[in-house]
Amino acid sequence: MRLFKERGLPGAIRTDNGLPFASPNGLYNLSKLSVWWLRLGIGIERIKPGHPQQNGRHERMHLTLKKEATRPPGMNSLQQQAKFDAFLKEFNEERPHEALTMQIPDEVYKPSPRPYRGLPELDYPFHDRDALVTACGRICMYRKKINVSTVLAGQKLGIKEVDEGIWLISFMSYDLGYIDLEQRTLQTIDNPFGTRL
Repeated sequence: MRLFKERGLPGAIRTDNGLPFASPNGLYNLSKLSVWWLRLGIGIERIKPGHPQQNGRHERMHLTLKKEATRPPGMNSLQQQAKFDAFLKEFNEERPHEALTMQIPDEVYKPSPRPYRGLPELDYPFHDRDALVTACGRICMYRKKINVSTVLAGQKLGIKEVDEGIWLISFMSYDLGYIDLEQRTLQTIDNPFGTRL
């Protein structure tokens, strides 16, 4: 949050498919972190599993970080942190980068014009009603409990009846699937958070 307050919000964040960015048990592999990013208006870009080259700049930085700041490691956590701090200063403020036409990152970096303002309220004006996801990942409709996902606990969802006993369920502008009230199930649809590389 501190970084978003200081530097603004990015349009999207590209990640791999591991924790904490994705959760194998969450609806559409969402995690609490990715839900928070979505609430802030930050898009999710996930690379294809087993394709680290789709996030090459980040992987290259990690390789350099490991090579220069962890081998050999610091004798204790304070010494290791000092090595990380020295690496960051050199990497961002002193070292030219080929990918930046031999400029240093500090010369080309611009903060995002999108300021952090906290979480906006969720509003569903085109839905029939809204429902709050419980701590155990359920919503209640007409005294029936329907499992959605614990990663959405505490989030307000929009619900709209599209056929008798069939309800479209949405999170923000993303349609998550359909609830069959008779069956008490959520039928998912194509992943609305799919990779957009």
